[in-house]
Amino acid sequence: MRIQVLGPLSADIGGVSVVPTASKPRQILSLLALYPGRVMPVPTLMEEIWGADPPVSALTTLQTYILQLRRRLGTAMGPDSPRSAKELLATRHGGYLLQIQPQNVDVHTYERLVTAGRAAFETGDDTRAAETLRQALDLWQGPALVDVRVGPILSIETLRLQESRLVTVERRIDADLRLGKHTALLAELKDLTVRHPQHEGLHSQAMVALYRSGRQAAALDVYRQLRIRLIDELGVEPSPQLQRLHQAMLTVDPGLDVAAGARRGSTFDLYAT
Repeated sequence: MRIQVLGPLSADIGGVSVVPTASKPRQILSLLALYPGRVMPVPTLMEEIWGADPPVSALTTLQTYILQLRRRLGTAMGPDSPRSAKELLATRHGGYLLQIQPQNVDVHTYERLVTAGRAAFETGDDTRAAETLRQALDLWQGPALVDVRVGPILSIETLRLQESRLVTVERRIDADLRLGKHTALLAELKDLTVRHPQHEGLHSQAMVALYRSGRQAAALDVYRQLRIRLIDELGVEPSPQLQRLHQAMLTVDPGLDVAAGARRGSTFDLYAT
């Protein structure tokens, strides 16, 4: 069984889809897939489906949804399968679990690659870091569970994953900047700063990429526009490290060059105290 949650929900056994069409069974499958091999308590499943006010018939209805999922699993597994659907989607005291290996769910492969990429980044192996983090990001096919109605539990999970994705993009760009690929990053950073207009880390990367590409005026303009936006919308100045980065560009600090830059740490922290 293979499941994808980094984008539209996809789950199949031997190429046969087991994704239900009804929204609530889709929620259950999604939540179980995020924690393969772990018991998902009944109260947690109920909260995801009905929030803080489940109906009187909630337990019976949940059991019906589990039965529907097992029927889909059983159909896809076929009569000759060595396991039954009830073994694959098992009942345990107080809850249910999906008995599959974590590597069969894309999010767990993603998190393993991210961990390896960050480790390479911290040791200064920029080539391996950029390659590994890019492999992790390539697993995404859109926003996490984009076609699933999410309740309070899945909302937290999808938000966590979206934040993780953005941080991973930042680290991959940091590695590419340390490899001297500043010019190749300009278009991507332009798009990212438009999508995240108050994100100082991405703006610092855009500034450095422009500066190293011989576009000092454009780099300074990125700072100017961000500063105006932060003051107008939030009433705050840019962070001290971003202000110091701006000052370094005004004074043409040699430390901004690729060869002179810090071998470890993020672009945003080039001028952290």
